[in-house]
Amino acid sequence: MSLSLPIVFAQAAPAGAQPNPFGLPFFGIMILMFGVMYFTMIRPQQKRQREHRDLLSSLSRGDEVVTSGGLAGRVEEVGDNFVTVEIAPNVKIKLQKSAVTQVLPKGSLKSS
Repeated sequence: MSLSLPIVFAQAAPAGAQPNPFGLPFFGIMILMFGVMYFTMIRPQQKRQREHRDLLSSLSRGDEVVTSGGLAGRVEEVGDNFVTVEIAPNVKIKLQKSAVTQVLPKGSLKSS
């Protein structure tokens, strides 16, 4: 009993017809993905940062603000890096300007 196995030789692919995996479609998809990420993630974050920077530069004495910790009070003094906020009668705290997250409309603290 003799087992004969057929011998199979691999054939070489025809020269010159090999696809390039990093061709124009690949780079087109990468550019499209970057564009989508830019308009959905990067640009809105830059807009929020610009709005917060404008809010901090426009702070003045008498503004009613809310801090990142949730404290609400009236601005008593504005410095380059720090703000003094009165959170209750004769209770003043000094905090970094960047901790101010929102400016309330005038009279908001009296109504609560």
